[in-house]
Amino acid sequence: MHPPISYRIRQQQLWLSSERCIFWEEEKALIVSDLHFGKTGHFRKSGIGVPQTVYKMDLQRLVAQIQYFQPRQLIVVGDLFHSQANKELDLFLRWRENFPELAIRLIKGNHDILNDSWYTAAEILLNADSLLLGNFHFIHDITMSTPKLPLVADKNSISDYFFSGHIHPGVRIDGLGKQSLCFPCFYFGRDYAVLPAFSRFTGVALIDPLEDENIFAIVNDRLVQLQ
Repeated sequence: MHPPISYRIRQQQLWLSSERCIFWEEEKALIVSDLHFGKTGHFRKSGIGVPQTVYKMDLQRLVAQIQYFQPRQLIVVGDLFHSQANKELDLFLRWRENFPELAIRLIKGNHDILNDSWYTAAEILLNADSLLLGNFHFIHDITMSTPKLPLVADKNSISDYFFSGHIHPGVRIDGLGKQSLCFPCFYFGRDYAVLPAFSRFTGVALIDPLEDENIFAIVNDRLVQLQ
């Protein structure tokens, strides 16, 4: 694992990890989005042969981040799971037993459609719409308030800053010979941030940042600040 990158915003210390998550130092919180656990099992049920190793590797990556940062809580900004329960979620329950002291807070995303009793059994604290901790707001899809990025979030306090997911942000990097590649990224605007999808079994939605916004692309498991 490559060392995380320091990033301060609203007088808070964040650590950006190339493993697609953020550690919030003051709250001892690991922030992730769009894990889509159970997605590979959902594809296999539909006859598409996606190996379960994809899911297990995502779980192992999450374990490694928890062991590295030693958070008190895990904040999931939506889409922890992908669809209805399948055998892969049984693996998650066994994984959960290994971290009984870790509080898990889930802001429900559009894919989080399990029965509330399932989350209760997994000791996951549900937030239907948003979660406010200090001056940080967590909401799954902030882009619903406007048809395009960037936006000024509708908020009660000018000091609030929003964290969201959902769109799986990515950027295009041009190379020699008119070649280009797309990479997942962290997006930090004036009023809100968008996290990359934690799951590697996802695509990306290309964004076109403004000059005063900060972008960290994830290139070959390293963070590269583009602006």
